[in-house]
Amino acid sequence: MDLLSNTVALSRLQFAVTAIFHMLFPILTTGLGIYLVLVEGLWLKTRNPDYYRHARFWSKFYVLNFGIGVATGIPMEFQFGTNWAPFSEAVGNFFGSVIGFEASWAFMLEAAFLGIMLFGWERVNPAIHYLSTILVAVGANLSTLWILTANSWMQTPAGGELVNGKFIVHDYFQAMFNPFMAVSVSHMFLATLETSLYVVGGISAWYILKGRHPDFFSKAFKIALATAIAVAPLQIYVGHLSAEQVYKLQPAKLAAMEAQWETSPAGKPANWSLVALPDETTEKNAWEISVPNGLGYILEFKQNLTNPVLGLKEWAPEDRPHLVGLIYYSFRIMIAIGFFLAGLMAITTLLWIAGKLSPSNIAQQKWLMVGWVLAAPLGYIAVESGWIVRCVGRQPWTLYGQIRTVDSVSHIPATNVLTSLIGFVTVYSLLFVAVLYFGSRIIRKGPNLEMPIPGMEIAKPAVDTTPGEFIPNERPAEAQQ
Repeated sequence: MDLLSNTVALSRLQFAVTAIFHMLFPILTTGLGIYLVLVEGLWLKTRNPDYYRHARFWSKFYVLNFGIGVATGIPMEFQFGTNWAPFSEAVGNFFGSVIGFEASWAFMLEAAFLGIMLFGWERVNPAIHYLSTILVAVGANLSTLWILTANSWMQTPAGGELVNGKFIVHDYFQAMFNPFMAVSVSHMFLATLETSLYVVGGISAWYILKGRHPDFFSKAFKIALATAIAVAPLQIYVGHLSAEQVYKLQPAKLAAMEAQWETSPAGKPANWSLVALPDETTEKNAWEISVPNGLGYILEFKQNLTNPVLGLKEWAPEDRPHLVGLIYYSFRIMIAIGFFLAGLMAITTLLWIAGKLSPSNIAQQKWLMVGWVLAAPLGYIAVESGWIVRCVGRQPWTLYGQIRTVDSVSHIPATNVLTSLIGFVTVYSLLFVAVLYFGSRIIRKGPNLEMPIPGMEIAKPAVDTTPGEFIPNERPAEAQQ
């Protein structure tokens, strides 16, 4: 059927466009919120003015992403009522409440304390300000919890059953803590944090390469690196756990992820293709480069190769994922980026141990800094690729195994959907240009290193004193008024 006259395809495309665009912004706020907690905590502990100025500088990126994230998140959720009304009616008594928790628990908490975090530095007690920063970070990450809980339930529905076309919840907590939930939330939490760390590290590396405030930004760089030492390898491990769950609970998705058309029986490890050209018409790969027995050993080493790896041909065409090439390469892009970021972290850590990252010589590591600059956008690409695998691989189901996508879409003319899709693309393109402009403006301007420090006063130098000496625990005169 022609795409322009297909309401289902256009509604899926519209949701994909709005979701992919929206995802760019909460990725940074959820991870950057934790980074702001770290640097403000260091400021309160050490009273080093650099940490205070880092908190003020990086919070500009937070508020920029928060604003666009809110503006793009609300229309995305409204589509459950406009474009996916039958689905919402069928599952609303659970799915709707979880989405509501995201708004009332997460967004409201984040929004309520954001103003204090941004403007309360000299208006509230430092402990209250720090608590506000923590609650903003908690609110941002509660969004991850509730959104991934809802999506995980769509992947592995639990806690009830469909009765006359509506999902009746028997055990709310079983539905919440569905089989995918814990690993999915952990995987996304680590993804947002890792992406944010490499954004902070990449921007800091850019300043260092340009010779702008290398002492100042070497601190931000090392905080990002120190945190990435734990996060990057842990993300790879949790990603593997997620793949194991797909193998057990969504074998058709795994077959699409690996372009596995034929079933590999128990006792015979499946090959693992590095690259391939899937052909859905002939139901085979036109060509591939594979590692013999590789997939079987990756997936089944705990089961002693006793379980088969099912191929796509095990399911009728209408019951298995399509766009196999998109799923296959999105999965590989995500994996490649994950290992690249972990490798970059490992190399940088070795240089740090060797003393090559001191403020006096960090600028000499030009290729390393270039690597971090190039790594800054990669986390976004990995997260978006992962969501493509997760959602396109779930097809042809919205509620996996129970409600089909074709039965979930609203009965509205395709022309209406096409009109709204064009509108979204137009407005979001303008928003994207605006974000790039204001983000680059923040970077070009850089941090204000002359910013007054709360609770500290710049001493007026007498003879032979050092300009800019800080006297702690004395508030500026204007702050005392």
